[in-house]
Amino acid sequence: MYDFDQVKELLQLVASSGVGELEIERNGYRLRIAGQQTTVVAAPAVAPVTAPAAAPAAPAPAEPASAPAAPSAGSEPEAPAIDSSLHVLNSPIVGTFYSAPDPDSEVFVKPGDPVKKGQVVCIVEAMKLMNEIECDVDGTVVEVLQENAQAVEFGQPLFTIRPA
Repeated sequence: MYDFDQVKELLQLVASSGVGELEIERNGYRLRIAGQQTTVVAAPAVAPVTAPAAAPAAPAPAEPASAPAAPSAGSEPEAPAIDSSLHVLNSPIVGTFYSAPDPDSEVFVKPGDPVKKGQVVCIVEAMKLMNEIECDVDGTVVEVLQENAQAVEFGQPLFTIRPA
């Protein structure tokens, strides 16, 4: 599960970033931070446990017990339909997507660019660490699925790539 310091750091990250909601699944456990509500689900069959994330406020309605987290099903928000012949590069972590190394630099890749396995295609910042995300196939970038400086979840599609 998550230890106290990890949860505290995630709460601070969400509060300082302006992200409205953060949901993380790991080893059958789900942590959801949404505004003033934090929900931890211990297993798919267990109802959510709600605790305030900051100063006490009016309690938000809890998630219904009939909608438990399924570890095998992704929690991607409204994922677009993707051509099955394309390779999808997903985010390996929760964080903030950056398409360039810094605001004044060119983007790492754009649609139509050739990419090689191991080539850095973006950065996902997580807990103040800049994580270079490398392409896992040779091919051509078809689409960049995320906007610069937007929050991404674990497993959320970042790019579609036509394999070489």
